[in-house]
Amino acid sequence: MNTKVISYLLGKISVGMGLAQLIVLLLAFYYGEDCYKEIMLSIAIAVGLGYGLDCYGRGTSHKDITVREGIGTVFFTWVLAAALASIPFSLLGVLDPVSAYFEAMSGLTTTGATAISDLELLPKSILFWRAMNHWIGGIGIIVIFVALLPQIAGSAVYLFNAEVTGFSNSRILPRIRTTAIALFYIYLLMTIILTGFLAGEGMSVYDAVYHACSCIATGGFSPYNNSVAHFTSPMIEYTLSLFMLLAAGNFAVYYQVTQTGFKALWEDLEFKIYIIMMLVFTVLIAANIVIVTGYGVEEGFRAALFHVTSFGSTTGFVANDYDQWPSFAKLLLGAMYFTGGCAGSTAGGIKICRLIVLMKTVGAELRRTLHPQMLLNVYYGKARLPIATVTNISRFFFVYILVVALLTLLVTLGGMPVEEAIFGVASCVASVGPAFGSIGATGTYADVSALGKIAMALAMLLGRLELFTALALLRSEYWKSTKRW
Repeated sequence: MNTKVISYLLGKISVGMGLAQLIVLLLAFYYGEDCYKEIMLSIAIAVGLGYGLDCYGRGTSHKDITVREGIGTVFFTWVLAAALASIPFSLLGVLDPVSAYFEAMSGLTTTGATAISDLELLPKSILFWRAMNHWIGGIGIIVIFVALLPQIAGSAVYLFNAEVTGFSNSRILPRIRTTAIALFYIYLLMTIILTGFLAGEGMSVYDAVYHACSCIATGGFSPYNNSVAHFTSPMIEYTLSLFMLLAAGNFAVYYQVTQTGFKALWEDLEFKIYIIMMLVFTVLIAANIVIVTGYGVEEGFRAALFHVTSFGSTTGFVANDYDQWPSFAKLLLGAMYFTGGCAGSTAGGIKICRLIVLMKTVGAELRRTLHPQMLLNVYYGKARLPIATVTNISRFFFVYILVVALLTLLVTLGGMPVEEAIFGVASCVASVGPAFGSIGATGTYADVSALGKIAMALAMLLGRLELFTALALLRSEYWKSTKRW
């Protein structure tokens, strides 16, 4: 492994994280908040560390980036970025170091789980840093990095493929850098459009930008303790529901829409199944809470739609106390921890495309049970999938469940009840955020033990990197082998 090239790339990321905090510093001055000294120190630490890493890696050839360096850069970028993002929280004394790292990792991985018990006591500038973490992490630190650093264009494919989600690399243009730029512009445009809608529906500019960054990143952070319920606005809830739904769609398909029109959406199998699933879950939950809890029809539909899109897109906004809903409705919401959104989106979870392939694989195996000599053919759309792809998806599903189980054991070791631990870890791996019980609609992760927060921060990282990018570092050959991958 070429540590110098990784150091060089991490140095650029570190400087970038420091410069991003200049926006927070300007907000602190604008609002007349006393936290500007801590923010300036945080910027100095990030830029200084970046300069040191850059000096160590200077002079290395960017052609030395291989699969090994791509995996290492992506993994250590997220670890380092979360550490740098946590510094303002620690310096201000808002959170202890472990909780601050948990908060920063939650922000950057767009999980949206918070360890802050009372958000409304914090300076607006520091609160906005949480939304910025979402926005930076949502599009992917590496995707932004690839778009803005032309020197590594020839080797960017290794970084890009280690970063993007799903079982395809969502490459929409011949060059990786132009693909990254196209995705970035779509992401930025959606954020600007949503900001305009929310501002027009009564939010302040600050709140509109904050919630737009959080929504398009499918993050879920809000500057208010009761999240979106703070606004008591049906129009805002419907608007956010629509954009949460869109944010969990494949951005590569949205690019195709700009080229061929809206038929590209409905021709995409994953997006079609995703929309149908969201509608079915919404109708089932709406019917359940209207019949059992006495919600009005429109109110029940709106509450169901909002939380189905919130959980299904892995955003995690809250507009109602869903912990008071019937068990059937809550279990349906909990099941959505595992579905997630579409590949190539900002959403977490297993991804709809993988679930489609898994279901088709089960169907093929059932057919082969009746016809033992039959070849196992699994089709995705009109294309027959290679056996290697089907096998990889099956392995991913197994490892996903195994990671949830093992981390749940670790969290219960810290004293959390089993039910909360299971849903809490599943929520963190899927990047949803809210769970049930004390970490549910009206709770936070503030009282989770230090061990539990470390385990859940690890769950967020593994989920964001789709497991294998991070778990590959556990192989001894990654560190010892000198072969060029």
